[in-house]
Amino acid sequence: MTSLGLIQVYTGDGKGKTTASLGLAFRACGHGFQVCMIQFMKDNTEYGEFKSSSNLPGFTLFQVGRNDFVNLENPEAIDKKLAQDGWNKAKHMIVSGKYDIVILDEINVAMACKIVDVHSVVSFLTEDRMTLTKIPEIILTGRYAPHEIINIAHLVTEMKEIRHNFSTGMESRQGIEF
Repeated sequence: MTSLGLIQVYTGDGKGKTTASLGLAFRACGHGFQVCMIQFMKDNTEYGEFKSSSNLPGFTLFQVGRNDFVNLENPEAIDKKLAQDGWNKAKHMIVSGKYDIVILDEINVAMACKIVDVHSVVSFLTEDRMTLTKIPEIILTGRYAPHEIINIAHLVTEMKEIRHNFSTGMESRQGIEF
């Protein structure tokens, strides 16, 4: 099976960017697609998607980060290294020919805080990827999508927060927020 090879972006300050990409992955796997999700700046085996990923045929998940929040204004050297390693892994997964869809979860944040180079991503997605025999659909998630990414995307969805339970002091809930 092949996908259309479009670029999709889920961004904004509202909840649901990763969740939307997982919904798309769930649907695609139901049609026999091969989906790879690379989660930037995450390394937590307690996330529900990590726990259930091995139960979804055709779905592969990699976490490339550490289990600490990244200081977006002053990222540590380890965060930069892990993000760069993650970007290299993502490029490898994209060119492998194995996947119909590759989800780059939270890469928008990684680009916004400059631990992944936006120009490298744009160049790869618009030039290098187009030389492949099998061109996978690419999903980029996370707040702060750079305008360069918005400009090359075929579909852009902005999640807008109207109200969030976090504003009342509620903690993240297992199975809902993680």
